[in-house]
Order: sequence, then structure tokens, then C-alpha cells
Amino acid sequence: MSPGEASLQVPPGLELYLKEKRLATFTQWPFVSDCSCTPDRMAEAGFIHCPGENAPDVAQCFICFKELEGWEPDDDPMEEHRKHSPNCAFLALQKDVCDLTVQEFMRLRKERMNNLIEKEVNQKIIEMEKYADHIRSQIDLLRS
Repeated sequence: MSPGEASLQVPPGLELYLKEKRLATFTQWPFVSDCSCTPDRMAEAGFIHCPGENAPDVAQCFICFKELEGWEPDDDPMEEHRKHSPNCAFLALQKDVCDLTVQEFMRLRKERMNNLIEKEVNQKIIEMEKYADHIRSQIDLLRS
């Protein structure tokens, strides 16, 4: 950083609201040039890269938490985001996050938190259903 250049201080937990921070997650992204889904365009569309062991191209929206994989070089990240998560609050933005009013930012943050809670609750439901199935099978074994 050169003298006189201001450093933007972002409170912890809010880093992904900045495109540059989302872009930094695409260090091992398989599509980097001569394609539509470059890291820059992915970050611009609200995605972060969160590869799995068997899925190197998993990208997730940092607001709606929708995960997409199976990207093709000609896929347009913004269009794919719209197609798979049409009600995402990030897609509804008509300006850069840095240009939002405090009220708009807080509304976006609230939407993100609601989505995160919903995702975590759904994961817990799945875990509990698996556990219940396991207990039922144990009971069935005891009965036989």
C-alpha cells in the first residue's frame, strides 16, 4: 500500500461482503481464462470457492448459501446464480455493497443471517433424521 492510500478496515465476519475477499477464495479454481466463469466473474456474482474432496468446482453464494457445482467453461456465474437462487438478496442489489446505505446493508446482513440459520437448522434436521433411523434399526434388531 502506498503512502496516502487508505486501508479499508472491515469488522471480523464481514470480509466476504468485499468482492476482493471472495475473489481470494478462488486460488484453486479450475477455470481461470478463456471462459465465462473466471474467478473474477464468480466473485462478482457473489460466490466463494469451497471445494470438496470429490468436487473441486463447488461455489457457494455468501448471502443465500446456495452451492453450485459442475461448472462448464461457458457458464455465466450471474445467470447460474439467478437460475438456481432467484430470490437471493445479493442478486437484488442494484449497486456495489460498498455503496449501500447503512439500512440497506443491515437488511442484506439480516437476510444472510436468516439464510445461515435456515441452512444450519436443515442440517440438524437431517442429522436427527439419520440418528432416528439408526435408533429405529437398533430397536428392530432388539425385537427380532
